[in-house]
Amino acid sequence: MELRGVVGHHLAAALSRAPGIAERRAEPAPGLVALGLLLLAALVRIQTFGNPVIGFDEQFYLLVGDRMWNHHALPYVDIFDRKPVGLFLIYAFVRMLGGEGVLQYQLVALACVAATAFIIYRLARLISSTFGALVSAALYILWLNFMECEGGQAPVFFNLLMVLAALFTQAALHRENKDIRLGCVAMLCTGVALQIKYSVIFEGFFFGVMLMGGAYRAGRPLMHIGARALLWIGCALAPTLLATGYYASQHELQPFLFANFGSIFGRLQDPIAMQIPGLLVILGILAPLGLLAVLGWRHWQPTPAQHTITVRAFYTGWLTTAMLGVIILGIYLNPHYAANVIVPLIIMSAPAFAQGRGRRWLGVAIIGVFFVAGQIVLAVSIGQKGGRHDAELMARAAQPTSGCLYIYDGQPALYLMTDSCLLTRFVFPGSLNTREESSTHALGVDPEAEVRRILAARPEVIVDYAPAYEFGNHATHALVQEALAKNYRETFSLPTQGGGVRLVYRLKLRR
Repeated sequence: MELRGVVGHHLAAALSRAPGIAERRAEPAPGLVALGLLLLAALVRIQTFGNPVIGFDEQFYLLVGDRMWNHHALPYVDIFDRKPVGLFLIYAFVRMLGGEGVLQYQLVALACVAATAFIIYRLARLISSTFGALVSAALYILWLNFMECEGGQAPVFFNLLMVLAALFTQAALHRENKDIRLGCVAMLCTGVALQIKYSVIFEGFFFGVMLMGGAYRAGRPLMHIGARALLWIGCALAPTLLATGYYASQHELQPFLFANFGSIFGRLQDPIAMQIPGLLVILGILAPLGLLAVLGWRHWQPTPAQHTITVRAFYTGWLTTAMLGVIILGIYLNPHYAANVIVPLIIMSAPAFAQGRGRRWLGVAIIGVFFVAGQIVLAVSIGQKGGRHDAELMARAAQPTSGCLYIYDGQPALYLMTDSCLLTRFVFPGSLNTREESSTHALGVDPEAEVRRILAARPEVIVDYAPAYEFGNHATHALVQEALAKNYRETFSLPTQGGGVRLVYRLKLRR
């Protein structure tokens, strides 16, 4: 209760002031700004509401959350994945809200997007006018659609925590008498974000360096700076240590450590033929924001020299570490792997719209153009993946009557929509059907042996996709095709806009 009060007090203080900035014209009420951003986010995302197959990953996250809440499943032990447990806890909370879970997680994601945009607005006010900050906040909401974060992908949640960490770090740099507590809150936000995705460690490290640099500039003795650093590191590691301790108390420490920290080194490198196109797509999506950030840099609003230097260094360093994190991880298969980069880019673009009627019209035009473009991207994506109607057709066709469903290549949402039993811990289809996961060191089991075991259990229904994935696991695919030809009959097929076909097979009845 005391911690919550401290955090609330400092958050209110950080939101209410932009340190070092001269008093400006009256701003709109914070509540009005927050409401406007929430309405914009709802309008931008309205196409997706109620669609259970928006994103492949989040279908799986909702399935895990459902199994945690309704079946007491333990991630890594009962269902395998590499994501930190905090992400699955969010979806378990969603299932606690009732309903199907689909609209519920989308509304939770909507709230997180609007909250993130509001914090971006407050951070952008450090370097821009109210209008420029509002444009930045709107751009964040719009750009998530281009990053395939229109639903509940991990960046939707951890970006909120990281902008809060940035906000408290900024506050600590300008309120030296409270830098310890503000730094603790910033690092705790980073630590919670780490339990949603470990890739935020790079940005968290930068925030920690900035906190220590602020303490040094304030003239703190080196011993005091070291003590602060240890305290801040402890706050950042606390959520991960808490999760580790829980699994140790359940005598399941080995599955936890392997899934979270060991298995990634056994994963084979993604083929260059997949990575290069993905990287080009990411660069294309980020390019307009990069141009706006350069324009914003050139029109940085005059402020006291020390404040300008500090803020410039902060945002430049934040952007640099975010980009380094994406490069070091080296995964470019989906734009959402770079969704953290858009936050500092968007904030740095705010001064581009700060002054002059022409720049205001530019801001309005950019918002209008990218709103329309984002809606087109969403419509095309929904068409390719299939909307709720197609998903319900597949669910009815794949509904088991007495046995279990096995999705070799298909949408994980079908497990939840059919309320099927699970024949394996590796229910995310990519675990057993892709080349990069074909090593025993990646999964802890031999994928071929696991697929043989699943097929020996004679699933009542098998879902597959044609044509076969170019970079798939050829060995497991051959096993499934052999079983389908011998023991199953095709009962349903659903063509997709991408030229493929979703297939449903049922076990043949024996005489």
